[in-house]
Amino acid sequence: MPTAIAVTSRELVLPPTFGHALPDGQTPSGVVLPHPDAQSLDTALAETAALLDQQGYLVVLYPAASPAPLVRRLHTVRSLLESDRIALLALDLPPLAVGVLARQLRQLSVADFSPGVLGCAARLLAHYIHAGAQLGSVARLDRVPVGLGSHVRSWVPGTRFGVIAHPTPRLVTVGGGADEPPAPGYATQLTLARGQHGGHGADWITGTLASGWRVTGVQEVELPGESPRWWGTGRLTEFAAAIPDLSVLYQLVASVRREECHWCGLELIGDRCAFCSCPVPRSDPAPALAPAARPALTSH
Repeated sequence: MPTAIAVTSRELVLPPTFGHALPDGQTPSGVVLPHPDAQSLDTALAETAALLDQQGYLVVLYPAASPAPLVRRLHTVRSLLESDRIALLALDLPPLAVGVLARQLRQLSVADFSPGVLGCAARLLAHYIHAGAQLGSVARLDRVPVGLGSHVRSWVPGTRFGVIAHPTPRLVTVGGGADEPPAPGYATQLTLARGQHGGHGADWITGTLASGWRVTGVQEVELPGESPRWWGTGRLTEFAAAIPDLSVLYQLVASVRREECHWCGLELIGDRCAFCSCPVPRSDPAPALAPAARPALTSH
């Protein structure tokens, strides 16, 4: 059964990756579910119902820090349609990283994974995304711990900060001689987006991080509309480093044991169904979709 992948803004529908992804034209397009200010409830219901009739299942990805009216709209549409074929997945990721993860799911949606497995794969693949930004100020940043010294340095002209928000929060002063964030243990591709007036530089991202993180390529996209609010400033360059090789992504998902949801009957991986949120009942520990349980990676 086909599965559509949806996001909550057009900037999160990223263009296909290059190199180890699907050939151009074979990556399915993403669906955009607009903010309530941009679309009436009746229209949202009609378009979502038509999409379900056409595609069968819908997996919606959005940042957990999204505005409350948008989150309420998503749950209202699912509730009024009384549909158990819509998975609403709030992710503790910055906006651009949500778009990168949605692109990975779009690529995997043409494989032989069932809707339940594809939905659950979002939690698994999120562990392999390293997301952050280069900022000129951290005075309003509340997503990553910021010490008093960094707050003070934010007022010094020319000071720049490198921030890792996921998977392990980290803050460094660019050019300050501090230890750089640990690199992923696998090859990645960088996706970056600049904010207003060209962001706040990208030399730390494309230079320091790219050289130490086995980056195979850099792709520049439009900055998501929610990013300035998420990072506390519009003067930023946001980035996400992720696995570009579709065969590696497929291996990661296929290597996890599959279960059947005892509530809705969908196939799943991990300890919770993506569609009905029902946990997997068992006496033994669930196969955690966490870094400690990562399958081995092989790059081609």
